[in-house]
Amino acid sequence: MRGPIAFLCSVALLVPGPAGVGAAALAQDASPRAGEGAYCRTPGPLPDLEPEKRPAQEANEEGESGAADSLMERGPPPPPPPPPPPPPPLAAPPPVSMAVDSVVVTGSRADRPSAAETAAPVPDESADSRVMPPYPPRPPQPRPQSGLLTAGEHDDLVNPELYAAYQRRSDLGQKARDLPQLDTARLFTVELRDERGRAMPFETVELRCADGNTLSMETVADGSVVFFPDLDRLSDRVWVRAGGGDWRMANLSRQPGGQVVKITATRDARAVTKLDLALVVDVTGSMGDEIRYLQAELESIIGALEKRHPELDIRVGFSFYRDQGDDFVTRTYPLDGDVSKAQARLAQQSANGGGDYEEAMQDALVRAANLDWRDDAVKSLLLVADAPPHDGDIGTAWLAAEHLRGKRVHIVPVGASGVGPMAEYVMRAMAAATQSRYTFLTDDSGIGNPHAKPAIDCYLVTRLDQLLRRVIDSQISGRRIEPEQGEVIRSVGQYDAGRCVLPPDFGEQQD
Repeated sequence: MRGPIAFLCSVALLVPGPAGVGAAALAQDASPRAGEGAYCRTPGPLPDLEPEKRPAQEANEEGESGAADSLMERGPPPPPPPPPPPPPPLAAPPPVSMAVDSVVVTGSRADRPSAAETAAPVPDESADSRVMPPYPPRPPQPRPQSGLLTAGEHDDLVNPELYAAYQRRSDLGQKARDLPQLDTARLFTVELRDERGRAMPFETVELRCADGNTLSMETVADGSVVFFPDLDRLSDRVWVRAGGGDWRMANLSRQPGGQVVKITATRDARAVTKLDLALVVDVTGSMGDEIRYLQAELESIIGALEKRHPELDIRVGFSFYRDQGDDFVTRTYPLDGDVSKAQARLAQQSANGGGDYEEAMQDALVRAANLDWRDDAVKSLLLVADAPPHDGDIGTAWLAAEHLRGKRVHIVPVGASGVGPMAEYVMRAMAAATQSRYTFLTDDSGIGNPHAKPAIDCYLVTRLDQLLRRVIDSQISGRRIEPEQGEVIRSVGQYDAGRCVLPPDFGEQQD
């Protein structure tokens, strides 16, 4: 338990706007009143999930931790396989018809399936459940290796006006319950620095509302905590403190324009030396390409991070998921410092199951929220998915995201092929709420099924492994890292270091 830390406090505006928090709104001797009320909302408890089922051969895996065993149900060993049948008698090969789709076999290449075998099933329009749309035939695909997939990214916290306009345009409130609403136009940010101006990560910031209810969050690597006045249900007047220091009072503005409370500590900032990285991955049938390439990309990403941060202690964990009725719903592995073991676990996964569009993302996020995250580590979660939760499960997925936010976990969605408006909306909200960025695959690589264009005004396209390395590296270093000139494949819109340049008449267009 750390003792109280002495702090100096100042206030500034994140985005220029009227009625900002001024020095007169702060009072060193002001203190909040304890009590009960409706302000400073905290999320409810996570649901209890059934024990996981896993293949019996994994039950005796060497080094498996008790935390994972408590999540998984061990079944009886499978019966031995039957002996192979005798080989058939040799026969002359049939004549080859030019009308048949065939491939010349050279080396270790296998026969290509016929068009009838590879065509996507036509969706049943009379079915109650939604199905994935059929995809056009694909050109021959290269062998999976790192550096082939391409992607873009977007930070809604540095583009609050665009995100507010996106929320208005989406009009998804009638299609699903419990959709998150983030008021990015009125961010309330607390920033901590030491006397040398360095960011102070992993420090506890308390915000107390007028009724005495309190929110407690920790700073990320850049020394900041972001509160959302509407989502967090803040009162018009709040009190903030850091490290058990004195309470400082601030009046919240109701006008657009972010507000920042800057606090200076009298002790030095600590260094970031640990990273906990969890991958929550949809492993249903539509994700086959992404899983095969992710297996190669993970090694490249971790290798680049270790090269840039030789002192970094990295742990990797997983929560794979499918849907109700599949052979498993979730399969979770604890955060483990043996990166080779983590890569082997990812390599064992295959895409199967699913069928309708939505999947059990919410259960995998609940599992991830219950992982053994370290208090003194940067915490990052890659959410690799091409579909949202079922409409009735969006509230649970969002609840899990709020618990991950409370644990200081950055959610980094990776929107795969097939992402539609609902999936993009949910995943972008999760990224913004956890001070992270939304990433998405693009068609520039020519690999896999077509990727939907995101509802985003500007972005740069680079290799996926380079992009994820930059995003995670930014979370470690506490500063935004932009791509090198040679890394940019193409640009969309007017991009300026993460911000989209707004047209002069942007405000009029929104009226």
